[in-house]
Amino acid sequence: MTLTQQFITIGIVVAVTVFTRAIAFWLFPEGKKTPPFVQYLGKALPPAVFGMLVIYCLKDCSLLSGTHALPELLSIALITLVHVRKRNMFLSIASGTVCYMLLTNYLC
Repeated sequence: MTLTQQFITIGIVVAVTVFTRAIAFWLFPEGKKTPPFVQYLGKALPPAVFGMLVIYCLKDCSLLSGTHALPELLSIALITLVHVRKRNMFLSIASGTVCYMLLTNYLC
């Protein structure tokens, strides 16, 4: 890829990013009521995305070989425990990630 092509690619990526961020403010200005369907999507999509991420992360785990999915299961248990007690998503994700990385590096 030439330097010109790289600049064009970066410019297109920046333009599309700005457009996708701004379109929501153009379609739903502050004084206008948000349609019920969009409000429903705002409530339903975050849990659906997290559910898909959990399934994606666990799809290759094998209970019958290797560490028997022990790092994954222990990390999920820690994430659940931390989130129930602290109600802090960043802390939950960070603790689960650190736990998983330590277990996979030292258990395997």
